[in-house]
Amino acid sequence: MCGIIGIVGNQPVADRLIESLKRLEYRGYDSAGIAGQVDGVLQRRRAPGKLRELESVLAHEPLIATTGIGHTRWATHGAPTLRNAHPHIVGKVAVVHNGIIENFAELKAELIAAGREFQSDTDTEVVAHLLDAELATGLAPLEAFKATLDRLRGAFALCVLIGGEDEVILAARNGPPLAVGYGDGEMFVGSDGLALGPFTNRVAYLHDGDYVILNHTGAKIFDQAGQVADRPIKIVPASAVLMEKGNYRHFMEKEIHDQPEGCQRTIAAYVDPITARAAVPGNIDWAALDRIQIVACGTSYIAGMVGRYLIEQLADLPVDVEIASEFRYRQPAIRASALVIAMSQSGETADTLAALRYCQEKGMKSAVVVNATESTMAREVDVVWPIHCGPEIGVASTKAFTAQVSVMIALAIAAAKARGRIDDAEEQRLVKVLLEAPRLIAEAIGLEDAIKDIAAEVARARDVLYLGRGPMSALALEGALKLKEISYIHAEGYAAGELKHGPIALVDEQTPIVILAPYDSWFEKSASNMSEVMARGGQVIFITDTEGARHAPAGAKVVITAPACDPLVSALVMSAPIQLLAYHVAVHKGADVDQPRNLAKSVTVE
Repeated sequence: MCGIIGIVGNQPVADRLIESLKRLEYRGYDSAGIAGQVDGVLQRRRAPGKLRELESVLAHEPLIATTGIGHTRWATHGAPTLRNAHPHIVGKVAVVHNGIIENFAELKAELIAAGREFQSDTDTEVVAHLLDAELATGLAPLEAFKATLDRLRGAFALCVLIGGEDEVILAARNGPPLAVGYGDGEMFVGSDGLALGPFTNRVAYLHDGDYVILNHTGAKIFDQAGQVADRPIKIVPASAVLMEKGNYRHFMEKEIHDQPEGCQRTIAAYVDPITARAAVPGNIDWAALDRIQIVACGTSYIAGMVGRYLIEQLADLPVDVEIASEFRYRQPAIRASALVIAMSQSGETADTLAALRYCQEKGMKSAVVVNATESTMAREVDVVWPIHCGPEIGVASTKAFTAQVSVMIALAIAAAKARGRIDDAEEQRLVKVLLEAPRLIAEAIGLEDAIKDIAAEVARARDVLYLGRGPMSALALEGALKLKEISYIHAEGYAAGELKHGPIALVDEQTPIVILAPYDSWFEKSASNMSEVMARGGQVIFITDTEGARHAPAGAKVVITAPACDPLVSALVMSAPIQLLAYHVAVHKGADVDQPRNLAKSVTVE
């Protein structure tokens, strides 16, 4: 969601605040602003829209301060207008905020009754008024901050300046992530390691309930009870600061092309290429499990669906996959003998974290498939399965998806072997198949020119349908999700067997139908669906492999021939064409590919 940066510096900080906020653009935002102390007086500069609008404001009205805070806002309470942009200043307080203050309405009513006037529609302004009121009672800044935090309910990350306290920043975390960076005579606080990357690689991650005071000499961190907390300083990997697009037009394009190398890194962490054996860390007793519960949101949920097919098929182990936002509220019947696997690129997704904690409270062993190994989920589970794909900046997930699927394939092989469903020879065969996947993904990316040729026609469509069977039904959901995320075209993915149960009514000459059908045990059924669609005028984009192209019914608008592969890795290989189709359609439409409207990279509040 929103991005936060704070700097207690020894030189002017405005340019550095902007530099850091640019690294947080991937989170999604619709306004931005910075604030600082100028001769003990709080000043701010804000603008709706992108950071270039804020830079234009600063060009006309510079802000010369050595301590400052910055923010990119994704609107929740109040429209994305200037008056609602952060930072908010009330009296002696400037504040930026990520999250939602759930009890803001009652607090706001209380403050208005006490004679305070509000200038915005946001829940954040309540925090500024509360803190300013506490300071007015004579409390020192840190004590006033703690008193304010005790009044708040909800998920939030806060960063605060106090007028007259020229070299102090206060910050707090209750849900959304926040990290403290240690520099040379300077201190930093930000939403994640990427925000702090330009300034330091020495980072401490705040826990839920923590609050902190920073000055030039360091940081003092307290837990929710007000006790001094020791949060270890860690060295952020160099990959956390590698954010250049290189020769690519968009981060999403780069990340699609990064997938062969990214999946190679992921796979190497989960199999032994010398012995061709699965080597999944974590000491999970697969044979003792009677069920796996996967909880996730968005693309991670779809990766979990692919995992379900493979684990159930190979290991004969029942797998439930649920959308975390539904799972957490329906009081599901679960047993401690099951394993819960949370899937989240960021490790901070609010609904997934809540679902994970629910399962842990029921006594379930827990694991997370995650990109951010210092995230909240990674710190709270029994087993961490990193996806090793490096920072993903584009809001629409690509390389994180294929890395997650790669991990799920490795888990399926390991579980199958541990449960006696495959022998040594079959384990070795499957591992060798998985090791070939990066090369096959690279070949699939080589279809880009052919996909680009059809993008212009798809870009004119009002609706697009995606169909598939088996793991391809999950990939149909992912293809539809990618298209609507970045091109704003309405798209739906369906299990192809459901075609005659409703979706076929949508088929006409203006509706592209993307059918995902490698030549596997489902192919004949998929080919039949293709014929049904074409008989009703549907414009079929048939994505298959060499053998599938040979056996496909005549009449498709276009046939995209991906490399042939074992069904074990078909979801990896077929991902590239659907990602590239969504990407080139969005480019053709002139959409903001990396930062699509209304979306955020990491949904850290409900």
